[in-house]
Amino acid sequence: MSDTFFAIVNPAAGGGRCRKLATPALDRARAAGIKVDVVETKAPGQATELTRDAYAGGYRRFLAVGGDGTSYEIVNGLFPDAQMQPGAHTGDRPTLAFLPLGTGNSFLRDFSDQGVDFAMAALLAGRSQSCDVLRMTHKDGVIHYINLLSMGFAADVAAVRARRFQRYGQLGYLLAIFTGLVRLDRRPLPLRFDGQGEFDRRRCLFLTFNNSKFTGGTMKIAPHAAVNDGLIEYVRWGPVGRLGLIRNLHTLYDGTHINHPLAERHSVRRVEFFLDAPIDVMVDGEVLTLHCQMLDVLPSALNVVV
Repeated sequence: MSDTFFAIVNPAAGGGRCRKLATPALDRARAAGIKVDVVETKAPGQATELTRDAYAGGYRRFLAVGGDGTSYEIVNGLFPDAQMQPGAHTGDRPTLAFLPLGTGNSFLRDFSDQGVDFAMAALLAGRSQSCDVLRMTHKDGVIHYINLLSMGFAADVAAVRARRFQRYGQLGYLLAIFTGLVRLDRRPLPLRFDGQGEFDRRRCLFLTFNNSKFTGGTMKIAPHAAVNDGLIEYVRWGPVGRLGLIRNLHTLYDGTHINHPLAERHSVRRVEFFLDAPIDVMVDGEVLTLHCQMLDVLPSALNVVV
């Protein structure tokens, strides 16, 4: 089982296109000598359960066939069990490969914009490297991720889209952005990093806590992030107004938004939060409501095939 990939297919990813594309992609991998055991998910969250059971059964190689949400669920099936396994940070740490057939596929964008072709080439060549896993502790438990977690405007837009406009596709995304612009809730989200000083209670438009550079497929939200530096790339945009946001929206796609006078970034190891209630967050494309307490890093806890 040690050299077999446990492939989890989310047939609903990419607006359903994953259902059609997964079989020929997996057949190509098998034809090249890659051993693959395949299961399909039937409901949100099921990939986490399937991964947890497969890990307990001895699998150490996993293949996410879908989008960022699929790999997010797999990562949460691997941890915390994988970090507690003897030797987990050396030769026994789990491996995650990708067949990006979803919508965003943001994590892989750090390495290539060629999508499936790049991911397949990496899988066939057996290329891999270490990857940090970020761990968010909240009042009800723990989540793990490899891309980013955001609070504020981006999370508010994602939450509105998921709850009100999901069925409208790309139009729903535009409607959610318009709703976010109308509300534009610039509020304090108290935190401090690496135990330094007082909690930062300044109002802000958004905060992101990043392991990789991209979100939404092409938005370069954290241009200085690196997936295996043992650090959280923290990006903050202060209380930018509606007109300022509209004027500077394009800079979020090339990473120059960090040069805005109200922007700042830090590379940190630990973030503590002092929130008085749960808030909506977006983590690797998923919308959750969490009472966040502390964020830290599991350095090089995962191998990724890239």
